[in-house]
Amino acid sequence: MPANTTGSSPKKKKSRRLRLIVIAVVLLLVGGVGYGAYWSISTVRASFPETTGSLQLKGLSGPVQVKRDGYGIPQIYAGTSEDLFRAQGFVQAQDRFWEMDVRRHMTAGRLSEMFGSGQVETDAFLRTMGWHRVAKQEYDTKVSASTKKYLRAYSDGVNAYLKDHQGDALSVEYAALDFKNDGYKPEKWTPVDSLAWLKAMAWDLRGNMQDEVDRALASNRLSAKQIDELYPSYPYSRNKPIVQGGAVSEVTDEFDPKGTPAGSTSGTGGTGSVGGGATGAAQGLQTQLSSLSKTLDDVPALLGPNGTGIGSNSWVVSGKYTTTGKPLLANDPHLAPQLPSVWYQMGLHCKQVTSECPFDAAGFTFAGLPGVVIGHNQDISWGMTNLGADVSDLYLEKVTSDGYLYDGKQLPFTTREETIKVAGGASRKITVRTTNNGPIVSDRDDELAGVGKSAPVGSGADDVAPDRGDGYAVALKWTALNPSNTMDSVFKLNTAKNFSDFRKAARDFAVPSQNLIYADTKGNIGYQAPGQIPVRSKGDGRYPAPGWDSRYKWSKYIPQSALPWELNPDRGYIVTANQAVIDKKNYPYLLTDDWGYGARSQRITDLIESKVKDGGKISTDDMQSLQMDNSSEIAKLLTPYLLKIEVKDDYVREAQKLLESWDYTQDSDSAAAAYFNAVWRNTLKLAFGDKLPKELRVKGECLRVRPADDSGPLEDLNGNARLVRECGRRDPDMAQPDGGDRWYEVVREIIKDPENDWWKTAGTRNKPGATNRDELLGQAMRAARSELTAKLGKDINSWSWGRLHRLTLKNQTLGTDGPGVVQWLLNRGPWNLSGGEAAVNATGWNAAGGYDVTWVPSMRMVVNLDNLDKSRWINLTGASGHAYNAHYTDQTEKWAKGELLPWAFNKSAVDKSTEDELALTP
Repeated sequence: MPANTTGSSPKKKKSRRLRLIVIAVVLLLVGGVGYGAYWSISTVRASFPETTGSLQLKGLSGPVQVKRDGYGIPQIYAGTSEDLFRAQGFVQAQDRFWEMDVRRHMTAGRLSEMFGSGQVETDAFLRTMGWHRVAKQEYDTKVSASTKKYLRAYSDGVNAYLKDHQGDALSVEYAALDFKNDGYKPEKWTPVDSLAWLKAMAWDLRGNMQDEVDRALASNRLSAKQIDELYPSYPYSRNKPIVQGGAVSEVTDEFDPKGTPAGSTSGTGGTGSVGGGATGAAQGLQTQLSSLSKTLDDVPALLGPNGTGIGSNSWVVSGKYTTTGKPLLANDPHLAPQLPSVWYQMGLHCKQVTSECPFDAAGFTFAGLPGVVIGHNQDISWGMTNLGADVSDLYLEKVTSDGYLYDGKQLPFTTREETIKVAGGASRKITVRTTNNGPIVSDRDDELAGVGKSAPVGSGADDVAPDRGDGYAVALKWTALNPSNTMDSVFKLNTAKNFSDFRKAARDFAVPSQNLIYADTKGNIGYQAPGQIPVRSKGDGRYPAPGWDSRYKWSKYIPQSALPWELNPDRGYIVTANQAVIDKKNYPYLLTDDWGYGARSQRITDLIESKVKDGGKISTDDMQSLQMDNSSEIAKLLTPYLLKIEVKDDYVREAQKLLESWDYTQDSDSAAAAYFNAVWRNTLKLAFGDKLPKELRVKGECLRVRPADDSGPLEDLNGNARLVRECGRRDPDMAQPDGGDRWYEVVREIIKDPENDWWKTAGTRNKPGATNRDELLGQAMRAARSELTAKLGKDINSWSWGRLHRLTLKNQTLGTDGPGVVQWLLNRGPWNLSGGEAAVNATGWNAAGGYDVTWVPSMRMVVNLDNLDKSRWINLTGASGHAYNAHYTDQTEKWAKGELLPWAFNKSAVDKSTEDELALTP
């Protein structure tokens, strides 16, 4: 694999290294790979951006300066807002157009036009949801006139770059694409292409949809009680919510951070969703949901796995507890690793900040979207983590060829025809059917044509399901399918001057619903929960709901005035890490019951409190160190039990000894961390994984189990248990049990009950005198020893967590599905990483699938509100999307070590750090 370029070095050294890499690549290609005729030195370098000198950019009203530091990070200076965003579009296209082009084809359901027939099913599903259609509605009817102006200017900048750059001059990936799609030429960029990317991010952060599917699938094999045990209640008494007080006024429906609850009826909307009984679920419904689950999985594969592990950290500390006397704010969103990173660092500066040109901001942007998404301006800083509100529901629909049932009446579908063009093949037409609960997503798979012939629909007298006939279809209701003006919020955040402005900006942030934290240069800290969050007339969103019954409709959205917020809390800090927003006993609306369980948030809280205890102060270095905390909460809980087990096998005992003096930190070079995590993985498999239905288990892993329907005799004529062979169906990074902090709580609930049924396995269930928990843990320890011996060798002194826990960065699309040599050329890694699942340094892995890193802190920043030029940041990869550019992955090695780069903001600091300057002229 090509060598990783890391760190900042003199330009001559970078240029020499680049030449050597390009020469080596070309020799390899010419030497027999077969691409040499197309990929020459000039091909590889043709797309590198011009970063010095002067270029004309049509449409500018005046000159614009683009100043890049030693990492290629641009800071743009313009005289007008439109010039600023026109230049932003131009510069992002210089560095990242392949990424932008792939993204817009995905959000429009047009991947087949680039990559051929393999993407047709994904396109069909995306067309059914209609992200691009909704984005167009937003542009036409929702966003403000100024936002439209900025979007048009941004598009003009992108298109100015496209006018003079095609094929390999855009990116080397286009040279590779020619082998599959000869003659492909990118279309002009549009404002709707930008808006549609917000839908992709909303999909990535869509809340509990996967949990909803998983619970319904689990009901095929598990009882309602067992499912509840696998989804325990949030531990409010142990892991503090974000907002630790306040109440909604019964008179005004406004949230008051200092208010006192008058007796809450938390979770407006009753229970009784479809599946609430979770017993006797029909095989037809399971087939339906299993296929839907696979379809859902295929879409996140383009963006990253979705589940309880995906989240983020952010926290802000008041100046009374910092060494600077002003707030410090940290943020690190956790997303799937991508190459290039989903983020693009940038500064956007009006030369003179006025009401006509109000922008002076820097931070992390999305290539393809104008403005700064997370960062700071001259007055305030803001960060984001996923709030996780339940903003989507699956509805079972009773359908016929003529329509669908609703309150006893047959209603016609709303339909539209979609044509999917396919590179190198015939176009495919699909019909999208929509109910008043949303599009029928189950139409997009052949298996989904046959819906469940029976389904659990609750047990109450009023829960009467219609005649199932040929079965139910599944519709998706999701807030992101409603046009909104979230894009307005981005620009309002960029120009906010105080907490009042910040809250006004948050009101427009409809989807994805995020925890927004705040700090300003005057010393204030704050928090706001924004988002379009539904109120259900009946049901709690935990299972698919009966679409034929209007009592289960969304009655309204939680008023923005009622969403939790706080300013300068007495405790002096605010932590958001996907934990519960507020104690449900004190809040009248249901946000969700599927929170992250607070392992990361409470660890951050504990570390802050320990630091400020007895008058201590927190520095920027402390904030940076906290981001790299590797402590494992589940190790603290489980290790004492593992050490008490009597191990007679010296081979296993040798591994057990690694845990005796371990401090529970998951450093890359730790043998103890490697062994513990292997034991944890095997514990989950034995206690839970082997008892889950095939739809949730890893694809290809097979077990002999009792039939799911339990029909017929449980034993054959010889008295042996009647078993069938079932093989898992889910991709490894989406399988269960994934080992996240939900599973920490599951184990915490049963760890003191050694005879609990979950501890029983085929080998211990009827064993006289067996202590089921210890027998299972002993078995997990033996299995872990064998597994690590196979993976890392017999000598435990050679073991390390990082050798198991590795990150490989893969280029979008061609880096995963392209020819092997193209993957070799475009991908980078691996890196051995510290951290782990639900650690603050959340280098996530899925325990069901293996130890490889599946999500990461996609960037890290620490903002110093006393001196913005002393802030720090780092990206997962680099500024460039060009495979052999010096800035392709030049931040990754530092990122892996927990280092941060200096973040210049004021013009004098930017000038001092500038290495390349480009003038854009009218």
